[in-house]
Amino acid sequence: MKKIGFTTSIPVEIIYAAGQVPVDLNNLFINSSRALFMLDLAEEAGYPRNTCGWIKGLYTAALETDIQGVIAVMQGDCSNTQALMETLQMQGREIIPFAYPYDRDPEMLRLYVEKLMAYFSVNWDQVLQAKKDLDQIRQHCRELDRLTWQENVVTGAENHYFLVSSSDFLGQPQTYEQEIKACIQMAREREPNLDEVRLAYMGVPPIFTNLYESIEAMGARIVYNEVQHQFSMPHSSDHILDQYLAYTYPYGAFARLKDILPELEKRNVDGIIHYTQTFCFRQIEDIIYRSHIKKPFLTLEGDKPGKVDARTRMRLESFVNMLKMRGKGR
Repeated sequence: MKKIGFTTSIPVEIIYAAGQVPVDLNNLFINSSRALFMLDLAEEAGYPRNTCGWIKGLYTAALETDIQGVIAVMQGDCSNTQALMETLQMQGREIIPFAYPYDRDPEMLRLYVEKLMAYFSVNWDQVLQAKKDLDQIRQHCRELDRLTWQENVVTGAENHYFLVSSSDFLGQPQTYEQEIKACIQMAREREPNLDEVRLAYMGVPPIFTNLYESIEAMGARIVYNEVQHQFSMPHSSDHILDQYLAYTYPYGAFARLKDILPELEKRNVDGIIHYTQTFCFRQIEDIIYRSHIKKPFLTLEGDKPGKVDARTRMRLESFVNMLKMRGKGR
């Protein structure tokens, strides 16, 4: 079974239908004990210092991993993807382009999906069967998410780990399913956490390695991981095209807001943490989110992998304490 890397969530059903193993290069990078060193290697190769840490990490991860090729999402993700792919191509990596249409055009998405299917020599029956198999696992993602915000027995870190890992199911869907079922069973035996500040986390997954643990040590808990929630494909659908049209992340800030705003109310969120990556174009979108979300809002910026720095910790503590005082005033 050959491994196929990718730069952000793609129709992973196609790779599984082809009998190959998907590898989310983001998870491979950030979970590595050498993550910081991987940035240094990219800079030694010529990447500018003021390039997004995720892009540099993806570059090194793609070169150090035994993969057949890289599926590059050229539209609907990072604006640096094209240059990343060109430098990987220069190093001999095969590049497989994919794109999400900005205007969410169903026929255009069909063309991109069918082009990817043709590359892997799979048909619709095979892809839809793979979707059916993975949807059984995604039901566990929905239950774990519900236990996070409704039953209050799953931590923000657990929610983050399992939902972000649903982008590729760790390359081993059966193993992933066993792990998430074990977490759900363990969580159901816990006493609920009812007196915490309830936070929403928006933006790409954090490059900080201990953000969730740091927040919970302050007496707060993240009950909504926005992008990770989307990775798990929370909206059930019969067809893969409907599924990836409902998937909000590639279609911009306003598409994401249509999912975010109802979730904030449903989950009774006290405040928002919007994470932005240093040198990322998505920092500009913070303007849009602040103007549309009428709840206390904290924007955090991260650069390199590692633990939460002192300045960020102080800002988090001030934000959580402010929310605690607001709660006492109600």
